[in-house]
Amino acid sequence: MAAPTLDDLRRYAVARTLFKATTLPGAIRRLGFVQADPIRAPARAQDLTLRHRVKDYRAGDLERRYTRLPIEEDCLVNYGFLPREHLALMHPREARRAWDAETRRKAADVLAFVREHGQVHPRQVDVHFAHGRVTNYWGGSSNATTHLLDGMHYRGLLRVARRDSGTRIYEAVTHAPGDDSPAGRAQRAAALVDLVVRKYAPLPATSLTYLIRLLGYGAPQLAPQAQAALRQAREQLASCRIDGTTWYWPADENPASRRHAPDEAVRLLAPFDPVVWDRRRFELLWGWRYTFEAYVPASKRRLGYYALPLLWHDRVIGWANISAREGRLQPAFGYVQRKPRDVAFGAALDDELERMTRFVAGR
Repeated sequence: MAAPTLDDLRRYAVARTLFKATTLPGAIRRLGFVQADPIRAPARAQDLTLRHRVKDYRAGDLERRYTRLPIEEDCLVNYGFLPREHLALMHPREARRAWDAETRRKAADVLAFVREHGQVHPRQVDVHFAHGRVTNYWGGSSNATTHLLDGMHYRGLLRVARRDSGTRIYEAVTHAPGDDSPAGRAQRAAALVDLVVRKYAPLPATSLTYLIRLLGYGAPQLAPQAQAALRQAREQLASCRIDGTTWYWPADENPASRRHAPDEAVRLLAPFDPVVWDRRRFELLWGWRYTFEAYVPASKRRLGYYALPLLWHDRVIGWANISAREGRLQPAFGYVQRKPRDVAFGAALDDELERMTRFVAGR
């Protein structure tokens, strides 16, 4: 295999994840994991990600079809949706921070309540137990019942059965014991490393290390095994060095293949789309700094509240902030250099906005 160039890696990064549109479960299975975010601008991140990969996808289809699909809401490197079979790689999950006796007692009481009532809305639990308020991760105040339910879900005592207007509806669940032998733990860790590599490749060495560290969120109990799997992966993955950066990708793939030629489409990507998720890789491949600024004070934003990266061919040439009012999109574009004057670009952008309009209208 000839050593790939940076141009090869750029085309490969786009082509390997923007595959031909398929079914919803097929797309999630191929991606391995879809990151979730609650902000709608103009739709949630998971919907914005899936619309490029699922035929005739409409905003909200994932939530509407969730109960009929073999997928779960859970954690991997962050929170999102993944094929149900991946849960066995992480559960039973052992949280880094153990609960104190009082929290364990409350969780046991809530679990008994959920088992008795079946699927429950957090409001039902709160009305029954009145747990009060707690200080959340950001230093603010949160409903203590919601906080406890989140913790029970994370620890594998509950699962998300469905959503009601965006709110998680929980039910009790029991995960089968995993192979806890040294060999079994090593095998599960290696499978998780392979999962994230195949989702986010090609990866700069620093990003690969960072992702394996993030697996401590989905499987904290496998952290030592994940580090060992990382060392093994560095030896087994294909790699090259370009301008001082070492890149890794699955050994059975060829970044320099001609089949990675870009198409003519313009695509507006979610901020957490696999093409742009890795900000280190983004800057290496496209030469500018993309930032997610929804939680940045308005006066300090460079790109906007929810800037969607604008991909044309194999180049991310700018971004768009899009609002939807009365069924009509209101896009505001920004470009790294200048807007392309090509007639082909204008037509492709119009096509993408039309696709986005149909997608949002299905919400």
